[in-house]
Amino acid sequence: MPRLFVSVDLPDRLTDAFAAVQEPLRGVEGLRLTDPAQAHCTLRFLGDVDESRVGDVAGALETAVASVGRSAAESRTESGDAGVDPFEAEVGGLGVFPSREYVAVVWVGVREGRGAAGVARLAAAVERETVALGFEASDHDFTPHLTLARVDDARGKDRVLEYLEADPTVGRFRVESVRLAESTLTDDGPVYETRARVAL
Repeated sequence: MPRLFVSVDLPDRLTDAFAAVQEPLRGVEGLRLTDPAQAHCTLRFLGDVDESRVGDVAGALETAVASVGRSAAESRTESGDAGVDPFEAEVGGLGVFPSREYVAVVWVGVREGRGAAGVARLAAAVERETVALGFEASDHDFTPHLTLARVDDARGKDRVLEYLEADPTVGRFRVESVRLAESTLTDDGPVYETRARVAL
C-alpha cells in the first residue's frame, strides 16, 4: 500500500538557502539531515492507504483547496482583506519537536503572518476532508514547518540547543499548489512520488 502525505513544497530556487540553514548542523553526532531537494511542509500525514482509495483522497484534496478558496473570497468580500490564494509564505526561524528536553526533530518554520495563517487554513481543510473519508484525526496541533534534521540519539543535543538561538531565514515563496505524495522508504532515505497536485 502506498504511504501518503499532503504537502506544500519548497521551490527548487530555495534549495541552496535551505541547505545553508542546515549547514551548522552538518557533522553533529546523532543527527540525520533531510535532503534539501525534498524540503516540504507536511499538511497531513495519512500513512499506508489502500491503492483503491488514492483517487478518493485526491478528490478530498481538491475539495479542501476549493473550500479554502471560497472562505478567502468571502473574507475579502466582508473585510477587503488581500490574503487571497495563492499566497506568499516566508520560511525562517527554528524549533524542535517534541520539546527542548527531548529533541526528536529540528525544524525551520513558516513565519507568523499571512503565510503561516494560509498554510494553517490549508492544513485544517485537508484535515477536515480526510477525516470525512474515515482517516483518524490528528492527535497534535498543527505547526507549519519543514524538517531540517532528525535526531537518532542525544549526542548532539547541546549543539542543537545552541543553534536554536539563531534566527535564520530560508526565503519567501508563493504557495500555488498542494501535493499528494507517496513516500517510499529506502536505505538511502525516503523517495517521494507525486500522486496528485491541486492548484490553489
